[in-house]
Amino acid sequence: MATWLFSLLLGMSVLFACTNAEVHKHEFIIQETPVKRLCNTHNIITVNGQFPGPTIEVKEGDTLVINVVNQAKYNVTIHWHGIRQKRTAWADGPEFVTQCPVKPGESYKYRFTIEGQEGTLWWHAHSSWLRATVYGALIIYPRGNNSYPFEKPSREVPVLLGEWWNANPIDVINEAQRTGAAPNVSDALTINGQPGDLFNCSSDDTITIPVKAGETTLFRFINSALNTEMFVSIANHKMTVVGADASYLKPFTTSVIMIAPGQTTDVLVTMDQAIASYYIAAHAYASAQGVAFDNTTTTAILEYDCGCTAKHGPGGIPPIFPSLPAFNDTNTATAFTTSLRSPSKVKIPEPVDEDLFFTVGLGLLNCPGKKCGGPNGTRFAASMNNFSFVLPSEVSILQAHQYGLEGVFTTDFPAKPPVQFDYTAQNISQALYQPVKSTKVYPLKFGSVVQLVLQGTSIVAGENHPIHIHGYDFYILAEGFGNFDPKKDTAKFNLVDPPMRNTVGVPVNGWAVIRFMADNPGVWLMHCHLDVHITWGLAMAFLVDNGVGELESLEPPPIDYPVC
Repeated sequence: MATWLFSLLLGMSVLFACTNAEVHKHEFIIQETPVKRLCNTHNIITVNGQFPGPTIEVKEGDTLVINVVNQAKYNVTIHWHGIRQKRTAWADGPEFVTQCPVKPGESYKYRFTIEGQEGTLWWHAHSSWLRATVYGALIIYPRGNNSYPFEKPSREVPVLLGEWWNANPIDVINEAQRTGAAPNVSDALTINGQPGDLFNCSSDDTITIPVKAGETTLFRFINSALNTEMFVSIANHKMTVVGADASYLKPFTTSVIMIAPGQTTDVLVTMDQAIASYYIAAHAYASAQGVAFDNTTTTAILEYDCGCTAKHGPGGIPPIFPSLPAFNDTNTATAFTTSLRSPSKVKIPEPVDEDLFFTVGLGLLNCPGKKCGGPNGTRFAASMNNFSFVLPSEVSILQAHQYGLEGVFTTDFPAKPPVQFDYTAQNISQALYQPVKSTKVYPLKFGSVVQLVLQGTSIVAGENHPIHIHGYDFYILAEGFGNFDPKKDTAKFNLVDPPMRNTVGVPVNGWAVIRFMADNPGVWLMHCHLDVHITWGLAMAFLVDNGVGELESLEPPPIDYPVC
């Protein structure tokens, strides 16, 4: 074939691929909406009056333009959880990290393109505790005529797990911050905004999912809860896990999944049981000893189509209930997370340029001159490498970086803990309980390969921490319990088919190792996705420099970028 003809055909194919992409425009009206749950009506903050908020559906390669109009009384930002935001950090959303909040009466258009991602993600508020009610699914389908790497399901169902308070969640966290005590736990867990049959005044609104015998359904589970990791099971049905955090996985079958706040898990379920109704049920995985948690169980109903008028209410046959693990069943949680694998051999970034070790955990701050609501009159805190993250208040970190503003943050976040100790011991010196409040970032050169050991501590209480990195996916090379030992634990690394995620569970009193390439310029928050922990300071940020040329550099800020 002549060179000119080949070039023409190649150009036409590229043009065709590009024209296949669409621009999706949405308007999100942030507003107060009366919602009745647990026998009472409350005004909650919603998007377009919906709880949960609207589901966004796109294809890989599409562009989203979402105009957020704030008609509520609180400042708000929206984070597109798991979207890599290549060169568009201005649209990432965490308050005072990449943007100033959208004030009441103002608006901001988030603009970004979805590249190289397929599967289930979600969006949520990233300002105070508005995430309690401001969230929704974000589903990315394969581009063009591409298909899933598994059998096409008969239907697809987003299942958003959440929490409900019989109070204003903003008031709940504000009161906790005033006193220094832990905030009240939620009053109910929810599935798609509904508590389910086990709660008063709720059974008439329990989510019911109609299915047909013999068909296969793709359930897209999303843990939207603020503070609760969950076990999920479907009575009498096996789940085949095929994806997590918008990355495909090597399929495996399980009767229970464990999903932490921030994480998504895609499962295929074949309707191979007797025609009846079956509960989908979820309750907490509570890994911290002696710490209060929401111990309720939320349910939805999987209802087979029998061509009759089946009833699951009074006078009807109740749905079959699944077996759920004990609240503190770490063995089951570990068995699930360590079963995740990429579908085939992956090219892991190497060699490692930045070998980092971050401790993650709780702490306590003294309250000079007064008595606070934490243990022994202290105030609860949390930290990474003993630094408790403080958000700026007058400008975002990304703005300060872009315009060279001084005094907003420092670039001296340590690569290792300032003090090494027995991180998971039962009796840690009280001198190690007090973190230092600061706004520190860790600078990364564009293209550097980062390996990060996330080490949990038992200060105050050991707990499973779901750690999320904005702007990046990463490979989870290994996890384990106790203190990470590079001499023996490096041999446990999966360098063949590790799973790719955007949120990793650091095991209770244990560790996890992740690796990624810093190829996305900007400021990227890393934090625990238990919102009470990020409120207490369990966070830091990576500052990734521009590379060479326009395609490796941060785009300029939008013209309607919010001002503080």
